[in-house]
Amino acid sequence: MSSVWDDLDLLLESPSSLTVTSTTHGTIKERPGFNPSEDAAALRKAIEGIGKTRTNLKGTTEKTLIDILTQRSNAQRQLICKAYQEATGRTLCDDLEGDTSGDFEDIMLALITPPAKFDCQEFIRAIKGAGTNESLLIELFASRSNHQIKALCEAYLAETGRSLIHDLKSEVSGDFEKTLLILAEGKRDESTNVDVAKAKEDAKILYEAGEKKWGTDESKFIDILCHRSVPQLRQTLVEYKSVSGKTLQESIEKEMSGRLEDILVAIVKCVKSVPAYLAERLYKSMKGAGTTESTLTRIIVGRSEIDLQDIKAEYKKLFGKSLYSAIESETAGDYGQTLLKICGEDDKA
Repeated sequence: MSSVWDDLDLLLESPSSLTVTSTTHGTIKERPGFNPSEDAAALRKAIEGIGKTRTNLKGTTEKTLIDILTQRSNAQRQLICKAYQEATGRTLCDDLEGDTSGDFEDIMLALITPPAKFDCQEFIRAIKGAGTNESLLIELFASRSNHQIKALCEAYLAETGRSLIHDLKSEVSGDFEKTLLILAEGKRDESTNVDVAKAKEDAKILYEAGEKKWGTDESKFIDILCHRSVPQLRQTLVEYKSVSGKTLQESIEKEMSGRLEDILVAIVKCVKSVPAYLAERLYKSMKGAGTTESTLTRIIVGRSEIDLQDIKAEYKKLFGKSLYSAIESETAGDYGQTLLKICGEDDKA
C-alpha cells in the first residue's frame, strides 16, 4: 500500500488542499437562479408528505429532500433554513429530525449544518462518552487547514462555552496529546517560500532523531511535522529520502507505534495529498464487514465543496474502481442515493 505514497517527484508541483481555498474542486456548486422561499416551500410539502402513507407520495417526498439539499451550496442551504423557519415558525433541523431517521437523517442534518459547526459536532462525537475516537481526532486535525481548525475552535466555544484545547487535553495524553494540541492551535506556517537548505537540515535532524539512533527522539518529529509549511515539508520529504534511502513514512512506521505513529503518518500523508488520505479513509470505512456510515457522511458532505473531485480521482488511482461504484455497492436506500447525488456522476471510464 505504501508505494502509492512514495512518488515524491510530482509532489513539489502539485497543489495542496491544506493551502488552496478554492471551491473549483468540489462536486457541489452554487445553484444559479436560486430561490430560498421556493425551496423551503417544496421541502415543507415533502416533509409533511413523509408522514402520510399514501403510496403515491411515498418515495417522491424523500426524493425532493435529496434533490434540493444536494444541489445547493451550504451557504444557499443556510438561506433555505432561514426561509423555512420564517414560513413555518419551526426549524428545518427539528422537522427533519422528526420525520427522517437513521443514516438518512444524519446526512440530511449534516447537509444543513454550516461546515465549522459540522466539524465541531464531529469533534464532540469523538470525545464524548466512554473512550475517545482517536482516529476521528486524527482525521479532523491532520486534514484541516489552519483556517478550518480556527473556525472549528470558534464553533466549539460558541457551542459549549469552553475552549477546545482545554477539553482536548483531558481526552488524550503523552506525545499523541502533544501532537494533537499543536495541530489544534492552527498555527502551521503558511508561507509558500521553500528554503531548500532548511529542508536538508530538517531531513538530517529527522534522520538523526530516528533511523540513525538507538531509540527515537519523538519531539523532533512532532515539532517539524506540525509547524513547517506544506511546501517546506514536501521539500523535506524529498530531502529525507535522499539522506536515508527510505521515505519518512517508512521511517515513522518502523520507529514509532500506537497513536503517535498513526497521527504522524496521517500528517505526512496529508502534506502529500489530503484527497488521497481521505480517499483511503473512505476505502477503509467501506472495507470488510459493515460500513462506517459516519465516516462516509463526514467526508462526502464535508469535502463536497472543497476537493471531492480530487478525492474521487485519487480513489480511482488507489483502488482501481470509482468511488461512486464503491458507494453504490456498500450503501442502500435514501441514504445511498444522497451520497451518490453529492458524489456526482460516476467516473467509470
